[in-house]
Amino acid sequence: MAKRGKKYQAAVSDIDRETLYTLDDAVKAAVAKNFAKFDESLDIAVRLGVDPRHADQMVRSSVVLPHGTGKTERVLVFAQGEKVQEALDAGADYAGGDEYVDKIKGGWLEFEKTIATPDMMATVGKIGRVLGPRNLMPNAKLGTVTFDVARVVGEVKGGKVDFKVDKAGIVHVMVGKVSFGAEKLLENVVAMIDRLQQIKPSSAKGVYFRSIAVSTTMGPGFKVDPLDARNAIKQVG
Repeated sequence: MAKRGKKYQAAVSDIDRETLYTLDDAVKAAVAKNFAKFDESLDIAVRLGVDPRHADQMVRSSVVLPHGTGKTERVLVFAQGEKVQEALDAGADYAGGDEYVDKIKGGWLEFEKTIATPDMMATVGKIGRVLGPRNLMPNAKLGTVTFDVARVVGEVKGGKVDFKVDKAGIVHVMVGKVSFGAEKLLENVVAMIDRLQQIKPSSAKGVYFRSIAVSTTMGPGFKVDPLDARNAIKQVG
């Protein structure tokens, strides 16, 4: 196991790693314990009571965080006709059709998110082997295959994040920057947990939120009481 640095050791010296915090206290503690010289991200990890090996228990969706992520995503929209200008007017960095397919075939990948109108998916499919492994393929389930490109571009630019449960049943999402402050970060965290509750698979039995933890990029993790997290989303529901 890699040896932790002095700053990390100092940050965890007075922490009981088995304590279950309220959601509010966990976020505040994570922010207080950040020590890096850069603006660290706040991450949330939620272990769900699902078995991703079963298609009906696959948890995958997106959420628009109230205060965004603090990152500026470069957005490419695959569209044609008037939808190209609509996308650009909404804030897309790039918009077009075959010309971008050709650029991507040539190795160009200067974007983080893609959106496509349904009539362009056959064209986009030509570069599926490039986009797919990089999680860049437009996806109807995530709302990125749509004719309403202006709205979706606005959501992505405004803080929409995609997430998917991993093989261990864990959803891991970056929910903002330490510079946001604990109050805004808490609102982002609650929005994320609320979204997970909304899309709970009907086939998932038993405890759904098995464990929750928040941490900054370099800092220690703080375990959250799942019951408190459920109460927090009820208050905003």
